[in-house]
Amino acid sequence: MRRTLAGLVLALPLAAGAQDLVQVYRDARSYDAQYAAARNALQAGLEKLPQGRALLLPTLNLTANRQNNRLENTAHDAANASLGFLREVRTYGYQLSFSQPIYRAQNLIAYDQAEYQVRQAEATYRQAEQDLILRTTRAYFDVLLAEVTLAAVRANKTAIGEQLAQAKRNFEVGTATITDTHEAQSRYDLATAQEIATENDLLTKLRALQQITGKEYSKLKGVRPGVELAQPNPNNMQSWVDLAEKQSFPVLIQEAVTEISSLEAKRNSAAHLPTLDLVGGYSYTNQTGSQFTGIGSDITNASFGVQLALPIYAGGGLNSREREAAANYQRSRQDLENARRSAALAARQAYLSVISGQAQVSALRQALVSSNSALDSNKLGYEVGVRINIDVLNAQQQVFLTQQNLAQAIYNTVIGHLQLKASAGSLRDEDVEEINRVLAN
Repeated sequence: MRRTLAGLVLALPLAAGAQDLVQVYRDARSYDAQYAAARNALQAGLEKLPQGRALLLPTLNLTANRQNNRLENTAHDAANASLGFLREVRTYGYQLSFSQPIYRAQNLIAYDQAEYQVRQAEATYRQAEQDLILRTTRAYFDVLLAEVTLAAVRANKTAIGEQLAQAKRNFEVGTATITDTHEAQSRYDLATAQEIATENDLLTKLRALQQITGKEYSKLKGVRPGVELAQPNPNNMQSWVDLAEKQSFPVLIQEAVTEISSLEAKRNSAAHLPTLDLVGGYSYTNQTGSQFTGIGSDITNASFGVQLALPIYAGGGLNSREREAAANYQRSRQDLENARRSAALAARQAYLSVISGQAQVSALRQALVSSNSALDSNKLGYEVGVRINIDVLNAQQQVFLTQQNLAQAIYNTVIGHLQLKASAGSLRDEDVEEINRVLAN
């Protein structure tokens, strides 16, 4: 497993020195495929506005043609044979057509829809930015936690190995039974198995981070010991719930979808209205002859006017689409209500996660002090004969387990802060920099 870890480090591009969260996040922004896809989706969404505007602007088309015809007339009656002829006729020309909508209610509504489609694309992109921050930070701290866990497992294994050696010496001199040796050996073998599993978990977490950033890092900066985690600001759950219901990106996206659905219902209703266009055209045709004469001609035609169209009956299709759009609008309204409720629930869960995480960190720090004291007491008791070997082993395991739980509680609380801001749609790059300040230099 150690050779595998070494091979992984050598096989992948390494960043020099210990990297912090800001640098890892920059790498993710330039490499992550999901974020790149969201960026391209935004560019595609922004094109909805000029497409909608085009429905209100004039159109100008030019067509041209050239045609060669072979005309042959053969009389069946020999007396009229002189009336037959063979003629090559060439025709060419062009046509320029112009149209300017004067009144098309559907086009006006479609332009309004385009504005909301742009809003939807922008909100979707911002949500992808928040998602990238969360995924990168979570992957970063997953690696840190795996490293802390591996260090704790190895330290525990070393401590158990020392206790095993002491149990063997005590058995040899007759001050302890063989049971102490067997218990220590069992714990040592279990620690070896845990070390292998933890090394594999670290490899997995490194691969997950590499998928986002495209790099493997030789060392990541961890959280400073004893760092104090900030309280949520504002430190009131209902304030976060209110923000989430108004400005979380899933809500903003669904609000745009609802407005688009509402306008779609109006657009289908407007299909029953007449349309009025300003139209014009100019054409030119040159012919070297025709079926009836061999004399060529030039023909020009210019037209200008207005065109009124009134839909009368379309087989019931217009009414059907109108009912369909109305039903889709009602569905989108319910989806919006569900999005608001989900955003409120996410804000409550994230807020409680931060508050409980801070309480856990405080409790686990005190528990670590108590666990170290208990370990010292059990070691002293074992030396004077009032504690047995299993007591020392259990105390050692408790210390390392508490260290691991403390690290996990700190990391979970940090992630909880980001999730809380994401639930309210206020997670920004500056929040990554703020977290970066609590990392070791």
